[in-house]
Amino acid sequence: MDSILEHHVVIDGNRLAYGVYGQGEPVVLVHGTPSSSLIWRNVLPPLVAAGYKVHVYDLLGYGASERPVDPSIDTSISAQVPILERLVAHWGLETLHLVGHDFGGGIAQRFGVFNPGRLRSLTLMDSVCFDSSPSKRTREQLAAGLEALIKTPDEAHRAHFRDWLLSAVCDKQALADGPLETYVEMISGPVGQGSYFQHQARTYETRHTMEIADRLHELGALPVKIIWGANDAWQSLDWAERLQGAIPGAELSVVEEAGHFLPEDRPGEVAELLIAFLAQARLAAQ
Repeated sequence: MDSILEHHVVIDGNRLAYGVYGQGEPVVLVHGTPSSSLIWRNVLPPLVAAGYKVHVYDLLGYGASERPVDPSIDTSISAQVPILERLVAHWGLETLHLVGHDFGGGIAQRFGVFNPGRLRSLTLMDSVCFDSSPSKRTREQLAAGLEALIKTPDEAHRAHFRDWLLSAVCDKQALADGPLETYVEMISGPVGQGSYFQHQARTYETRHTMEIADRLHELGALPVKIIWGANDAWQSLDWAERLQGAIPGAELSVVEEAGHFLPEDRPGEVAELLIAFLAQARLAAQ
């Protein structure tokens, strides 16, 4: 499946792949794990058509961006925030609308807390928050140890992650017929499998979101939208409600017949919700 990333930039010695589309107010879309910017491919065109300049990229250690050989290079939620700050500077953005999904939602929360005044709005979509990550299933898997997981036979590794990714959507056939194998390929093989455990799974720690849990109320100074799949099996709806309660004025929209990979299950509805919210945020700023 074709990438939506056309450009590359080196930040702190590591290459990031990114794409910029359209004209208008800047919107930055941050993906989660174990995915990539590919998850935004059907959300991006309606945003561009609605008059927004949309910025997408693959996190360091993910997708088409560099997979550092050095295991000491930090690719955690906390470490991805300064990378995003430098990328935003590369794009020449003073302020922006920020949208984060899953792990990207954790990055977005920290970006908002530590960069007051930089955001025009914040959208959190099926986001990790508080101590919601890692999930029980992931904790059980990690208990085997990174070395054992990295050395799991390729066929068994791929089968496990096909099953796991299918649990992230309601429409399993659409994912299987579409990007499933692309997602699996990104985290498999001689580079992808080891990189996934070194640069993604190893960083699934609650401290990155718990560290700012008592500061989430500060985000209430912004227009904040929370969008969640009603059938999210990875981050249950309880987390959305808790997040809404912690951020004064945050709006919550629950999308029916949608799982954790909400932009895969319901990209049209996601785009409609985003466009309406961004227009509302613009009016509030006037």
